[in-house]
Amino acid sequence: MQTALAGRRVTRFETVLVQLARVDDQTPVAGRTIERVRAEGKHLIVELSGDLQLRSHMRMHGSWHLYRPGERWRKRRDDMRVVIETDEWVAVAFNVPIAEFHDARSLARQEDLREIGPDLLAETFDAEEAKRRIRARGDDEIADVIVNQRVVSGIGNEYKSELLFLAGVHPYARVSDVSDARLDELLRIARRLMLANIRKRSPQRVTTFSLDPAQSKYVYGRGKQPCRKCGTPVEFAKQGLYARPTYWCPRCQPL
Repeated sequence: MQTALAGRRVTRFETVLVQLARVDDQTPVAGRTIERVRAEGKHLIVELSGDLQLRSHMRMHGSWHLYRPGERWRKRRDDMRVVIETDEWVAVAFNVPIAEFHDARSLARQEDLREIGPDLLAETFDAEEAKRRIRARGDDEIADVIVNQRVVSGIGNEYKSELLFLAGVHPYARVSDVSDARLDELLRIARRLMLANIRKRSPQRVTTFSLDPAQSKYVYGRGKQPCRKCGTPVEFAKQGLYARPTYWCPRCQPL
């Protein structure tokens, strides 16, 4: 979105979200220039001229798409939440549950952004700070800790299971029981794998890097199926306060 939209003038803005429409009625978005599009962890921020910034968060089901003007959308119009159109591109937010306008001061006060952990995809990723924040939660289960965006930013539920498998760490292990070497390896794998996924053309997350789409994951979504490394049936449970699905191999990831 940064490559497609930065420096371009907004020719049309449309939204079904009341909070955004209210601001647009008072200070129209159309006519402004898109100065920058940036990611802060799982937040996407569109910076517009005149000190107006659109913050969105996709949660589990939201997404932004880019289309050429007149191109058919790949999702239903009923799922549309925001449209930002320029002369060459149309950016559409589908099923985005969080979207709000800020100025620079209010965005700086936004708690979710102010307290966000080190971003695994950032050029300036601070592995030591990420490790310090993880260690600060020594009594918690490692799977819950690494998806906490205030600890380390970027890991979602699917990556969680895959990364723990690749690092050989049981999801229910307490942070205090995970060695420094294993924790360092977990962060290295997370950064390498996530960077590799955003650089490829396909939108599907791939952790095995198999060319067969049916074999794209090691354990995620494969409960009771044989582990791709040792053949042991993959286990599944709903874990933590939010009952997030977790998958692991009991042999490759001993507790």
